[in-house]
Amino acid sequence: MANLTSKELTAIDDQLSLEENMVKKFKLYAQTCVDPQLKTKCEQIASRHQSHYTRLLNQLN
Repeated sequence: MANLTSKELTAIDDQLSLEENMVKKFKLYAQTCVDPQLKTKCEQIASRHQSHYTRLLNQLN
């Protein structure tokens, strides 16, 4: 991978933080949901953001 500028690294770091926060939020939402369909949807969204986080992190390796 080409060398990244500090601005690009900062943008990736910011996005990693956002994705991590979304995972935490939707896992919490899923835990507090009573409606099974809504719980499942929150779990799916958390999983999608976890995937985004992992893919971004892998780009740095």
